[in-house]
Amino acid sequence: MTSARGALVGLALTMALSTSALVACSSDEPVVAPSVSPTPSASPTPEPEPPTTLLSGRRGKDGQVLAVKFDNTVNSHPHAGLMAADVVYIEEVEYGLSRIMGIFSSKYPKVLGPVRSARESDLEILEQYGKVAFAFSGGNPKILPEIAAAPLYPLSNDAGATGYSRNPDRTAPWDLFADPEQLLKSAPKATKAKDVGFTFDDETPARGKKSKGFTAVWPSAQARFQWSKKEDRWLLWMDGQAAMTTEGPQLGGTTVIVQRVDVYPSAIVDKNGAATPTTETVGKGAAWMFRDGKVWPITWSRPSAKQGTTWKYKGSKMPFDPGQVWILLLDNDRRPQIR
Repeated sequence: MTSARGALVGLALTMALSTSALVACSSDEPVVAPSVSPTPSASPTPEPEPPTTLLSGRRGKDGQVLAVKFDNTVNSHPHAGLMAADVVYIEEVEYGLSRIMGIFSSKYPKVLGPVRSARESDLEILEQYGKVAFAFSGGNPKILPEIAAAPLYPLSNDAGATGYSRNPDRTAPWDLFADPEQLLKSAPKATKAKDVGFTFDDETPARGKKSKGFTAVWPSAQARFQWSKKEDRWLLWMDGQAAMTTEGPQLGGTTVIVQRVDVYPSAIVDKNGAATPTTETVGKGAAWMFRDGKVWPITWSRPSAKQGTTWKYKGSKMPFDPGQVWILLLDNDRRPQIR
């Protein structure tokens, strides 16, 4: 009897405990999960920025500097290879015409031309780039000794340099073209690109004035640049015609500078008695920078031929827009017609 009563008491106690557990589980109090400390994960290593080139700010690597003299009359168009140039100069020559000099270091096209003769002013422009390879097709007999003595590697077709060929589809003298790879094999020690005063920044500088374009005029030549928002660069019309290339695109640059310089007749004349202009790029003066659909009146300063040029706006260095740079050398008596 006693054992039966004890069993009943135990059963009742067990049922009470079970009911309490159920009540506790069905209460409104939240069930807190045990906290687990997260395992720290390593931060991903950022990808390094690809290098940019010194002469155009493009993505890529700096190579040897190859300067090439191009004709720039109607008969020379379309040009071959100029789209690859880092820097393009337009300078005045005899009879008020213009010539082009392209500076290549980050890209070398398969073919370039038409290649034409050198001028005395080319030597002063090039000295800031170092001992470069210079491709050209002869020159005035009085200039050739100066070229031979200059701190560069002259690669003249007339002197038998390799890498040149005649294009049967062109008329002489606008039929001479060259292979950059073959040219550089003849100048294996040509210097690589170095700082010549250019700085680059994707951000548009402040205080620029909107511009649709401009026209620069020499005595017998005209260059008109028009801003293209679609292509994000300034497109070139030369002597009234779109300046096209054999590669397809129209010539033009992301940064275009009109640099006012002293231009005067030298003592050197051609066979017809026309004086070769001398263009002074050492010194200081006024200029205009065109980039991002805007224009800034700037100044330039170059203390010596071995030094690069400093470009400033209101006392501060002016950055170029990454991409091909064009520099138009215009006599101090002339100004661009800005639109």
